[in-house]
Amino acid sequence: MTPDVLVHAQDLVKRFPPKERGGVAFTAVDGITFGLHRGESFGILGPNGAGKSSTMRMIACVSPATSGTLSVLGLDPAKDGRRIRARIGVVPQDDALDRELPVMENLLIYGRYFGLPKPAIAEKAAALLDFAQLQDKAAERVEALSGGMRRRLTIARSLINEPEILLLDEPTTGLDPQARHVLWDRLFRLKQQGVTLILTTHYMDEAEQLCDRLIVMDAGRIVAEGSPRELIERYATREVLELRFHPDQQALAAEKVRATGGRIEALPDRLLWYVEDGEAALAGAHQVGLEPLTALVRRSTLEDVFLALTGRTLVD
Repeated sequence: MTPDVLVHAQDLVKRFPPKERGGVAFTAVDGITFGLHRGESFGILGPNGAGKSSTMRMIACVSPATSGTLSVLGLDPAKDGRRIRARIGVVPQDDALDRELPVMENLLIYGRYFGLPKPAIAEKAAALLDFAQLQDKAAERVEALSGGMRRRLTIARSLINEPEILLLDEPTTGLDPQARHVLWDRLFRLKQQGVTLILTTHYMDEAEQLCDRLIVMDAGRIVAEGSPRELIERYATREVLELRFHPDQQALAAEKVRATGGRIEALPDRLLWYVEDGEAALAGAHQVGLEPLTALVRRSTLEDVFLALTGRTLVD
């Protein structure tokens, strides 16, 4: 393992005993191996129940691994949990802010958990409020903030100890597009400052924007690994042609497209035709007598890859 590998997992397993799962033993993480390099933005994607949160909790030293090996910042979480936690920041899915206290007080109190001198905490808190664009909200109670402001405050709070690694669990869930883009900008700036990011997200466009590299998990295992562009090139075609037909014509249209030998996915409201050249495929559709109500050519995305790897069925 080279010095720039900040997190290294080898055959990592997390099992929950029957008493914690209603009498049934459950394997949340099933022998995964990956490495995270200094300065990266690393994504962990997967449907609900894939093992993302369990993996994050092991890295954060709040849940012990069942077997396998895990190294964080060159340390063993089983032995050095306190030392590791002092050098990482965590942005949980739920903000867990003290909503009765003012914004500034939330930062000052959190800084004391790390044993920092009060003057240093105050100086750092002021800088973080500026970073989070919340300097004019310092005296307001947290309960008066919007959802986007609370997420920015949570990220600011997680940086009070100047962490080397920042863990973010669903950082923009529930936010409107404007708030999401502001948060993306803050995270990009952190990466530029040398902070290593590990994030989970259900937004594939977010993963494409923020992640240098990622893993896709399903049923506790890694099913794909690489950069967003590498995964798209490996598991999807260059373009997707979306065709919509009248409901009573869709089945016949699907048969005609399949007869061309192309990969197609029939959804209730449209056909997805995975092709290298969408315009050429559309011309071919017209040649075999297909007249779609609408046709859209778009580039393949990470969402196409995700659904191809994990399916479209909901997981409870």
